[in-house]
Amino acid sequence: MTELILIRHGETDWNRELRFQGQLDVPLNATGLEQALRVADRLAREPMHQLHSSDLQRALQTAQAVARRSELSLDPVLDTALREQNFGVVEGLRVTDIQQQFPQAWDQWVRFEADFAFEGGESTRTFHARVLAAVRALARRHPEQTLTVVTHGGVLDMLYRSALGLSLSGPRASDIPNAGINRLRLQGEAIEIVDWADTRHLADLPPQPVYDQQRLARERAAALAATSEPDAA
Repeated sequence: MTELILIRHGETDWNRELRFQGQLDVPLNATGLEQALRVADRLAREPMHQLHSSDLQRALQTAQAVARRSELSLDPVLDTALREQNFGVVEGLRVTDIQQQFPQAWDQWVRFEADFAFEGGESTRTFHARVLAAVRALARRHPEQTLTVVTHGGVLDMLYRSALGLSLSGPRASDIPNAGINRLRLQGEAIEIVDWADTRHLADLPPQPVYDQQRLARERAAALAATSEPDAA
């Protein structure tokens, strides 16, 4: 069995603006740097054997804060397979930008179908396969160890769905806050959630921006229902 302490990176300005960051290399903002320090303090005395991170700087900056506060002097091991989902042509754009520039692609996106991908990007199914392969490889290389992994919201969503046997289609069903702490156990192919979205160390910080996929799905369903209703006469 391998224990994983999974952390979503701290906040960026693009999180605050609800932009699709994907694999663009965006740094932490001031709030994100404070969140990174808070999670580092929280984990300073945690037993861990290795520290792994996405190579994108928002994750690496968070991991470096954890490394500096750790009593074990662990350097982050970088892994490109722990990157966020690739959103292709819409990376760097806000929702309103995508709706205006790529209306048909946006309509496809809010269906939340596992095999849809923006042009040049990854589908959820392809992304899920990448994430599961990376995490299971870590578990095979480090049996009976505790690993801290700093990564991205989409990566955590894939693991949450896998642990609970949820469909890859449909909107995100879990809270995944910046700098939240999530604990999993991996045993063979099985993934068990021990704790999820622990943010006690962030309690007095400003509310976080939330990209609410469930709200987008409800809005799309309501719009479809309205267009299919017969005219009252």
